[in-house]
Amino acid sequence: MSDLLAEQRRYYAARAPEYDDWWFRRGRYALDAPAHARWLADVAEVEGGLHAFAQGGAVLELAAGTGLWTRHLVRAADRLVAVDASSEVLEINRARVDGPVEYVVADLFEWQPADRFDLCFFGFWHSHVPEERFDAFWALVRRALRPGGRIFLVDNARGGDSTHTPRVAPDREVRRLSDGREFEIVKRYWSPAALTERVAQLGFALDLRVTENGCFLFGGGG
Repeated sequence: MSDLLAEQRRYYAARAPEYDDWWFRRGRYALDAPAHARWLADVAEVEGGLHAFAQGGAVLELAAGTGLWTRHLVRAADRLVAVDASSEVLEINRARVDGPVEYVVADLFEWQPADRFDLCFFGFWHSHVPEERFDAFWALVRRALRPGGRIFLVDNARGGDSTHTPRVAPDREVRRLSDGREFEIVKRYWSPAALTERVAQLGFALDLRVTENGCFLFGGGG
């Protein structure tokens, strides 16, 4: 598992220059007009949900990536700490985000928070947490939250995007970069009910749903 997670880190570092092509559906990730409209509608639904949920306080963003969500969080946060294992993606994040952000380069399977926060957010990260690290990750989230602190997450819904390469195991995919390099990563697709039930066993109460057009899983709770 350690080797797989190391390969996953290398993948996202190498993918940094082209990651946004996927989000903005450019180049090899382009969709036909109807599918693109559905994608944009679901993006707007998730962004609206986050804006309604994130209201001030100290915010911790895990796996902050290229700043696609950091740019929204910084508008609502009194303090924002953004953590990612890849310095490459955080450089893009810094260039994109207009506002005060404290950046931390750290492996989320090893990092421990020094402070506590009102909100913990992670976008397109939770599906990369293997079962072997599941409880430990949610324990990290618990340690990071103040009493009454809340969580908001966004991730892929099962079948929501057909532009990635096929799965090679129930919890793994092989991803290919534009230059042809391939990497094996953890990728676990959750239904709202399954994830809600799983984290309830750890003391979390989440209200999760899939966007209207089926692209994303999102929601929050405490």
